[in-house]
Amino acid sequence: MLKVNSKEKAILVVLDAKVSNNWDAESLMQELKVLTFSCGAEVVGEITAKRAAPDGAYFVGKGKVGDVAAAVDELGADVVIFNESLSHAQVANLEKKISCRVIDRTQLILDIFAMRAKSTEGKIQVELAQLQYLLPRLAGKGQALSRLGGGIGTRGPGEQKLEVDRRRIQKKIASLKKDLKKVDKRRANRRERRKRKGMPVVALVGYTNSGKSTLLNSMTDSLQLAENRLFSTLDPKVNFLQLPNNQKVLLSDTVGFLHDLPHQLIESFKATLEEVVEADILIHVLDISNPKADELKKSVYNVLGELKALDKPIITALNKIDKIEKDGNLQSQLRRYKNSVAISALKKINLQDLSNLIQDNLSSSRTLIKKLIPHSQMRLISTIRRQGRVFKEKYGLKGVYIEAEVPTILASKLED
Repeated sequence: MLKVNSKEKAILVVLDAKVSNNWDAESLMQELKVLTFSCGAEVVGEITAKRAAPDGAYFVGKGKVGDVAAAVDELGADVVIFNESLSHAQVANLEKKISCRVIDRTQLILDIFAMRAKSTEGKIQVELAQLQYLLPRLAGKGQALSRLGGGIGTRGPGEQKLEVDRRRIQKKIASLKKDLKKVDKRRANRRERRKRKGMPVVALVGYTNSGKSTLLNSMTDSLQLAENRLFSTLDPKVNFLQLPNNQKVLLSDTVGFLHDLPHQLIESFKATLEEVVEADILIHVLDISNPKADELKKSVYNVLGELKALDKPIITALNKIDKIEKDGNLQSQLRRYKNSVAISALKKINLQDLSNLIQDNLSSSRTLIKKLIPHSQMRLISTIRRQGRVFKEKYGLKGVYIEAEVPTILASKLED
């Protein structure tokens, strides 16, 4: 896998077309800067273009391209990064005018994913997304491939793999999809085993860098990587969490979402995102210290809608309260977000309140049992203690009479 040259100089170009779901040009530029920084490049210039709609040939218009070309010459830029997806024709037209490598936001995100992918599964998903992005942009041109091999937006399959015809790329895509189906099957088998054990799954979802991995670590004392960078988690991580009523659940961390997340990434990571689809409860970790918190929430809900996961109970964990001023604003935010709790995953503030809220939301999946367990089935007693909350336990000649609150799945098994 090719490495980014840390000295690579980038000029960022944002189109302010008033069609970005309340994301103003400044916010779009700030996010593009963070994405570029995540690739190890240096931002040497920022250009904003205002248009009613993207230009079909040059995206930002022929006149503005002249300004970009002048900036490239003046600042010695190696690459120009645009904030939206570009067509193959737009890239070709822009590179002729600018005389510099041009990539778009999707390539930039794919590049970050390629850096973060560590597991075999993650690498398969990233390569699939990259090839699906590349295929419609080949347009029968050898030049589209000759550029690949160095710099931002070129990690992953590599020059040697990509210098093939469309048919071979399509075959590779088909092969990768088969591999992902095998991964999905293994995940489905694991989920089925969890269900048989009556273990509820609580999935953490949220905008990238919202604090999901930190929350998983703080609530379960795990050692998962939690860094202040985008997409630090590509592969889902699952840990046990014991609630105040002694119920054990599986807490799952998932890949971070992003504003206008490229569709091919959602498709490629469907196997991973099945953890969200199959979860009993979602915890939306929202960085409440971010001025764009409402927009971040909309972006997350857009992805959840695409995954058809909005019908699940959703707890909103208003995270990073340690970064906001202690005033009435927090209480007003709590009133605005239903089923919410204010926390700091890093400082471990109000995590007990979050556990209580998870417990309350799972209460519909719990059942009160009053049952005599024969001495021959004493293993059930330890299962009940482990998964439930025992109120009464009395030993007798015929067995153990027990009253407890247990998962509904376990209660139904006890009736068999």
